[in-house]
Amino acid sequence: MKRFIVHSLLTVLCSVLLFAQDAWHLDRAHSRVEFNVTHMLISEVTGRFTDFDVTITSNGADLSGGSVEATINTTSINTDNESRDADLKGESFFNTEKYPAATFKSTKIEKAGENAFTVTGDLTIRDKTKPVTMKVTYLGTVTDGQGRVKTGWKGVTTINRFDYDVLWDRKLDTGGLVVSREAEITVRLEMVKQDPGKKG
Repeated sequence: MKRFIVHSLLTVLCSVLLFAQDAWHLDRAHSRVEFNVTHMLISEVTGRFTDFDVTITSNGADLSGGSVEATINTTSINTDNESRDADLKGESFFNTEKYPAATFKSTKIEKAGENAFTVTGDLTIRDKTKPVTMKVTYLGTVTDGQGRVKTGWKGVTTINRFDYDVLWDRKLDTGGLVVSREAEITVRLEMVKQDPGKKG
């Protein structure tokens, strides 16, 4: 009986160690959340959000079975044009006064090749939540000069802004929209491994 109990405890312990996941927190100074849309069918306008937070759990470099959560302060939108930024914060676009945050929470993560993953999750903008799928690439792991373990990740997805009630849609005389419905989102993350002995 004692042997059985010891064996069971060892099995449980090994399972915990095997499936224990690392927690990663954002290095904001080396991370970006960017987007681009087509303008007048002939060019692209790019922008970024300067205030955001991301947390990741993973088995080291293996993101499958882990999780990703993000919060973006929509008032931090920046397209290097103050007038345009003011419009984007207004009611016709993000309406940041009423909806100051956008969020993402993964629901499934699958391996899609060497250093490649498919991350499916719920994206919420203007209180509208829709499922999106992001292609994520693992870029590597290093230890910096302060002894911190860091990983790099890049994610890309395309959304239809109309799904989130971002409905401004002025049309060109020749047809098509001044601003495309589709927006490509690119996320570049540098994450720091959290010391399990520390909180926060």
